Amino acid sequence: LEQFTIKPFVPLSLGKLDVSFTNSALMMTIAVAVIAGLLVFSVRSRDLVPGRLQSVAELGYEFIAGMVRENVGDEGRKYFPFVFSVFSFVLVGNLLGMLPGAFTFTSHIAVTFAMALAIFVGITAIGIARHGTHFFSLFFPHGAPIAAAPILIPIEVISYLSRPVSLSVRLFANMTVGHIILKIFAGFVITLGSAKFFILPGVLPFGMLVGLTALEFFVAFLQAYIFTILSCIYLNDAIHLH
Repeated sequence: LEQFTIKPFVPLSLGKLDVSFTNSALMMTIAVAVIAGLLVFSVRSRDLVPGRLQSVAELGYEFIAGMVRENVGDEGRKYFPFVFSVFSFVLVGNLLGMLPGAFTFTSHIAVTFAMALAIFVGITAIGIARHGTHFFSLFFPHGAPIAAAPILIPIEVISYLSRPVSLSVRLFANMTVGHIILKIFAGFVITLGSAKFFILPGVLPFGMLVGLTALEFFVAFLQAYIFTILSCIYLNDAIHLH
């Protein structure tokens, strides 16, 4: 678990509050720089026949635009920049964590929960701003009998309040477990492959390590997709009160 240790690079404090610039903050800064650099340089030429970099940017744009359109509708278009930013930040953070020696900031519940909580609070504020007190009808399904209110309302409230928890734990758990498994199999490769006069035992865990690495790249994209699409679904609930 040493790979998940947060290490301060620039020690800073405000009174008793530790605000040091850490390896986690560094990787977040790098992620933002990579995203900004990719988008700026990809559209700088604005060619009618896009090059590779511009094609990647346009593909990402169309992918997220389609996600917003399908899950939120036309009213979600104004929130596209935020949704695109969330997807890009999580995806690039996941992928940067696959580099040897890099720190995966999405493997920390403090980071994923802060993101999920910000999304939850923002979506709730949007719902209240659009619908006023009618927003709270979300906690009582339309057409349900009034007699069921004492049971349904607490269930719906608990389900709604658990959204940031489930959203953050899903991303954090998948990234953490995936990296732990990779580290374990890498240890098997070194231990078994270094046996004197017989390196064959290390071949099997090495083959599994290659397969798991490919799977982890897929999981990195999948978890960014799930995090983003759930955010879109929650936004749709706040806008349309479904």
